[in-house]
Amino acid sequence: MSRHSKLQKQVLALYRQFLRAGKDKPGFVPRIRDEFRENSRIKRTDMMHIEYLYRRGQRQLEQLRDINTKQLGSFAKPKDPS
Repeated sequence: MSRHSKLQKQVLALYRQFLRAGKDKPGFVPRIRDEFRENSRIKRTDMMHIEYLYRRGQRQLEQLRDINTKQLGSFAKPKDPS
């Protein structure tokens, strides 16, 4: 079994917190899993990007825990009008 760094443990804990917070809100868990799976491709040596995403995730978790949150918004790049 490999040992995890402090940051890896924090990210895993954040993931578990997201899953717990999203279990009572329909459609959130698959989206959470997809987001974490997509970001798992980031190189472990890219610490600045990982720390940025971790801090961003903490803010998003607080929003998810808000009782008034009913759906997730997303930002997408506009499609090229060609």
